[in-house]
Amino acid sequence: MTNRGNGSGQLPQASRAAILARLLGFVAVLAAILFAVAGRWDWMAGWMYMGMYAAVTVISLWVVPLDPELVAERTQIKEGVKEWDKRLTVVGSVLYPLAILVVAGLDARFGWSPRIAPAVSLVALVAAAVGNLVSIWATAVNKFYGRFVRIQKERGHHVIADGPYQYVRHPGYVGQILFSLASAPALGSLWTLVPSSLFAALLVVRTALEDRTLQEELEGYREYTQRVRFRLIPHVW
Repeated sequence: MTNRGNGSGQLPQASRAAILARLLGFVAVLAAILFAVAGRWDWMAGWMYMGMYAAVTVISLWVVPLDPELVAERTQIKEGVKEWDKRLTVVGSVLYPLAILVVAGLDARFGWSPRIAPAVSLVALVAAAVGNLVSIWATAVNKFYGRFVRIQKERGHHVIADGPYQYVRHPGYVGQILFSLASAPALGSLWTLVPSSLFAALLVVRTALEDRTLQEELEGYREYTQRVRFRLIPHVW
């Protein structure tokens, strides 16, 4: 991953820097929404949470191999995307981030939740970071990890069984669920568990639908399910 271009299929360094700038700009917008809703800037839990989010964003850009095809796969709706996934993705990628920021911000402003011990918030912040890193690991290993569910035939889509995929079939969702549920105590807002839990339930539904699609349409995936039997939680489901 040290080679950023020059025939390697990787984006050139300038393009990677531009993507980083856009991503950090997006994080800044999210932070502005969070603190604007909270109506205050002296909110340590909010700063720590957004700092963690910015840090894992930078990490992701350095450890995930990026090439033009992969960037297009993760930013565009291409032919073959399932109709049900278009709706689920809008909820998960747009409505959920706004919901968690608004609810947490309002909770910080009006004090709806009981006080959460700083040690508990810190442990939750670490758990949220770990969840993000697990998702990044899955993304780094799986070059077919797209934003939408579809079989990427033109890219030679095949089963990935390395890294976290040797333990569960959908490790990216495991990380996202952990991040989502840990975000509430990390922000000191138990009320944020409402949108976080709804998002986690949405991911469970998406996992079931995506797994069914892969079993029906991706060659070798049924055999993979015999080796890795659990979707999200070993020995549970």
